[in-house]
Amino acid sequence: MTIDRMVLAFAGLFILLSVLLAVYHDLRWLWFTGFVGANLLQSAFTGFCPLAMILKKLGRKPGAAF
Repeated sequence: MTIDRMVLAFAGLFILLSVLLAVYHDLRWLWFTGFVGANLLQSAFTGFCPLAMILKKLGRKPGAAF
């Protein structure tokens, strides 16, 4: 699995998890959902993604975007 796919998988997992936590625990978890979405948006324009940098240092195979 490439870094690109791993970043998308992590983002999707965190968004779903935070929405579930917002529904069943506390609505303030939606702030985390917004943070993940904003980070995805900015990485689409800038190419900067902290998770991608970490995965690259761990030796994962880079994809086209990161």
